[in-house]
Amino acid sequence: MIIRSGGCLCGRVKYSVKGAPLRIGLCHCMDCRKESGSSFATFGIWPPHAFESTGEVRYFQGRGFCPECGSRVFNESSDGEEMEIRVGSLDMAPTDLEPTYELWVKRRENWLPPLPVKQFEEDRIDALP
Repeated sequence: MIIRSGGCLCGRVKYSVKGAPLRIGLCHCMDCRKESGSSFATFGIWPPHAFESTGEVRYFQGRGFCPECGSRVFNESSDGEEMEIRVGSLDMAPTDLEPTYELWVKRRENWLPPLPVKQFEEDRIDALP
């Protein structure tokens, strides 16, 4: 079983996830753009039982940050069924973790081509029956 580790920039918050993610996504929404300072955010979803962490985490609107360095690291879904990890906070480059969908593509930069994966104009929940 693969165990991936990650954490914040200063090292005070650390976590690990076991096994394969439920899914990997790329989001272009305004919230992800603002909190990442980038044109999009890449995230992975694991079940809560596959996740462990150490260190103090503070939350802003459900998003987990290190209170010392401000790094965005992880958060639990509001229903407690999923843990969302920022792929960029993993210690090793996750070359085997490729997005299977893109969210909020209506906000994607014009110079950024779409990935050859499922596309959602907004949230994927909005597209579910």
